[in-house]
Amino acid sequence: MVKRSRILSFFLIIILFASLMGFTSKDILGDVKLGLDLQGGFEVLYEVSPAKEGQEIDQAAMSATAQSLDRRINVLGVSEPNIQIEGDNRIRVQLAGVTDQEQAREMLSTEANLTFRDVDDNVLMDGSDLVEGGASQTFDENGRPSVSIKLKSADKFREVTQEIVNKPAGENLLVIWLDFEEGDSFAEEATKEDPKYLSAPQVSQVFNQDSVSIVGNFTLEEAKTLSDLLSAGSLPVKLDEVYSTSVGAQFGESALDKTIIGGIIGIAAIFIFMIAYYRLPGVIAVITLSVYLYLTLVVFNLMNAVLTLPGVAALILGVGMAVDANIITYERIKDEIRVGRSIKAAFKAGSKNSLSTIFDANLTTLLAAGVLFIYGTSSVKGFATTLILSILMSFITAVYGARLLLWLCVNSNLFKNMPGMFGVHKKDIHQLNENLDTVDLTTKFDRFDFVKHRKKYYSFSGLMIVLGIIMLFIFGLNLSIDFSQGTRIEQMSNEPLTEDGYQASLAEIGIETDDIVISGNNNEIGVARIKDEVFNKEQIAEYQSQLEDEYGSIPNISTVTPTVGKEIAMNAIKALAIAAIGIILYVTIRFEWRMALAAVLALLHDAFFIVVIFSVTRLEADLTFIAAVLTIVGYSINDTIVTFDRIRENMVRKKKIKTFEELAQIANQSLRQTLGRSINTIITVVLAVLGLLIFGSEAIRNFNIALLIGLIAGTYSSIFLATQMWLSWKGMQLKKHGVLITYKEKKQKTDEPQV
Repeated sequence: MVKRSRILSFFLIIILFASLMGFTSKDILGDVKLGLDLQGGFEVLYEVSPAKEGQEIDQAAMSATAQSLDRRINVLGVSEPNIQIEGDNRIRVQLAGVTDQEQAREMLSTEANLTFRDVDDNVLMDGSDLVEGGASQTFDENGRPSVSIKLKSADKFREVTQEIVNKPAGENLLVIWLDFEEGDSFAEEATKEDPKYLSAPQVSQVFNQDSVSIVGNFTLEEAKTLSDLLSAGSLPVKLDEVYSTSVGAQFGESALDKTIIGGIIGIAAIFIFMIAYYRLPGVIAVITLSVYLYLTLVVFNLMNAVLTLPGVAALILGVGMAVDANIITYERIKDEIRVGRSIKAAFKAGSKNSLSTIFDANLTTLLAAGVLFIYGTSSVKGFATTLILSILMSFITAVYGARLLLWLCVNSNLFKNMPGMFGVHKKDIHQLNENLDTVDLTTKFDRFDFVKHRKKYYSFSGLMIVLGIIMLFIFGLNLSIDFSQGTRIEQMSNEPLTEDGYQASLAEIGIETDDIVISGNNNEIGVARIKDEVFNKEQIAEYQSQLEDEYGSIPNISTVTPTVGKEIAMNAIKALAIAAIGIILYVTIRFEWRMALAAVLALLHDAFFIVVIFSVTRLEADLTFIAAVLTIVGYSINDTIVTFDRIRENMVRKKKIKTFEELAQIANQSLRQTLGRSINTIITVVLAVLGLLIFGSEAIRNFNIALLIGLIAGTYSSIFLATQMWLSWKGMQLKKHGVLITYKEKKQKTDEPQV
């Protein structure tokens, strides 16, 4: 009997979520905070050093500096800036959407220490004598832009002017400096056409007032900037740029549009595949994946997180990864149907048996994402944030949401005689009285012996590793400036670019380099690297202005100092090591150390081949490359864990293993039983990656290539290496002990006294 209430509940839930998503999606998307790589802007990492001799850089000084920077950013009118204190002496500032990057950089880094000095450079008054927020842009009696400042004490200004007014002509000057540095002198600057001091008015009378007007050869914009700086207050420390990147708004808009298009295509392909292969469960997977995307964005907004370009990619890749939980469950349900169980019983058993596998697979990916978050910086940290959130939300929607909807369908009895709706042909279903278990089922891969030729696989992989090491020794890695030092200029043009033409354009403005790459669908993007030369903020502003005049768009310019480059490289090595150790510990606890070691060696094999292929093809290895490697480390182990989980299940069923042949049979059988799931999972993730690779932004193209290489290598190692290595080591254990007991014997209860 069909239970209509279950069907009604199913559709009510779908209508409820569809209505909620339809009415709120526009607002939710509008509230998403975009990072600077999606809307333009710049990021700078400052190293904090003492402004005065003997000054201590402690947490109080760092906090005061961050507050001072925040006041200056408020003057710029930038909404929701991101200011982070990093370590003991660094502050990272991210300003997304800032329109005048040159003005912003100048305002942030200028110390704004105003001093009033005599002609012998002795300090008479300084910033501590000014009223906080008391500066304003005004005009002098001739209508020229000037700056008016309010003093705390009129008496102090009277004493200063009294001291100067009595000096001989030519010396009775009140010299006003902004950021006077050691080595500066009025005598030297006075001979220059454009002196460093702001003004040097003659004092011919004593002033008993609490306001001063600074008059100089200011433009209106310069006067306004100076008044804003003085109102915001001077910086308590000195700031030096050690890393910076700027993104033109045109780049951000183009990257976002392309990535969204690529994502839509990839996700649509995943949806079509799931429906075509799994039928009714596939439809439910599509529904829950749509809810997953919606809820992820909702939580993302509640966290007030910033969505970066790699973050968008993580959200899209998350769809392919989220499908994994559905596929694991659906494959188990199909197996239960094939042994003769009813649809209802198959759903119950399949859901129960797949939960631990899903948990293990997601936790290892979460571990790698967590390491990436801790050691990543900037947009890579944004990628890790989105990936972590995607994993958590996919677990909720795929495990609980999908199961609720499928439970309603199954318990409605509408599909109780329709195994085809679950992707199972009637001819493949056994009778229940045959007493078959799911591990007894035949598979499409039974003719393959995956362990017989394991030594050949070891030899092949070993040979490839040796060749890879030789290739790395010959070619090395084409490291981006992120891991060394230098400057990177990325220019977008309305017309196709050529290497010679772009190189000539750079040479005209004084930039010499032959490290140039032209990319884009129409060769509209030129990338130049100037290694070992770090541009300062003045050079960046000048080059951006000149290149914008020529090409019509502001270029992206990134700079990395040697110190930061080495730190990023060391952090990448630490992240990979910690992820590997974490996976070893977790898999050892959940399974055994032989499985853990085999899994990690397979992962390092995958990561190594990403590195080798990037070396041979001379693709640039940047920060997103590390993100891709760690993503593969976390994700590729899923296939291995699913296989190991089935091995453990088959071993327990065997109870005692006496020969190596029995052990080899279990390994072969487990690989065959999980291979269909592994292939389907890899297809879904590859569809997402290909969508991003073919149609997405060039800015993360190398990231997607690394993912694709890693997915292919990971599939190979999961099938042909990890299980085989475990078998070899487990065989040694069997040889040593003679027999392997794979179940726990229950103690016999007896009333007899025990001695």
